[in-house]
Amino acid sequence: MLEINFSKIMNSAEPLTHIERDVEMRPEFFNRSKELLIDAQNVHLSGDLFYQEPFVTGNFHITADLTVPSSRSLKPVDYHEDFTFIENYIDRKPTKEELEDNDTIVQIENDVIDLQTAVEDNMLLNIPTTILTPEEKTKNIYPEGKGWEVVSESAFEEGKKNQINPAFAKLKVLLDNKDNK
Repeated sequence: MLEINFSKIMNSAEPLTHIERDVEMRPEFFNRSKELLIDAQNVHLSGDLFYQEPFVTGNFHITADLTVPSSRSLKPVDYHEDFTFIENYIDRKPTKEELEDNDTIVQIENDVIDLQTAVEDNMLLNIPTTILTPEEKTKNIYPEGKGWEVVSESAFEEGKKNQINPAFAKLKVLLDNKDNK
C-alpha cells in the first residue's frame, strides 16, 4: 500500500517531497476493474508533493504496461500508458470556493494520503474508450453473430442513403397507381 502522511509534507523543511516507486497492484484493484483491465505490469510512479495552504498538492507521472480488452471483440490488447495527473489533498471538508477553484480535491482521513488508490483510479481513467487489436485496426474487423452485425459509421451512413423511406415507398405506389388510371 502506497501512503504518505499529510502532516509530513505540510511540516517538511524541504519545498518538495519526491517519490519514485514501482507500484504493485492490489487484488482488490483487479476485482473492481475486471471489465476495463486484464493485467497491469511495470507500474511506475514518480512525482513531487508540496504544501501550499490549505492543500498538499501532488504532481505525478505514471507509466504502466497494461493488457486491456478490445472495445470491439474483447480480445486482449497490450497497451502502454504514460500520463501525468495532479491532485490536491486536504485534511478537512473543502469549502464551496475551493471546490469551484480546483479540478481535483481529495479529502483525506487520519492524516493519510492514499497514493495507491490515486494511481489505480487514474490508470483506469486514462485507458482509451476505443482500443483495438492490430488486426481490427488494419482489416476493419467488426463482430457479428446470428442475424446481426456491427458496421462502421461510414457503412451505416451509406446504407441509409440507399434505403427507401417506407412512407415514401407507399406514396410512390399510390402515385404510380393514379398515373396508370
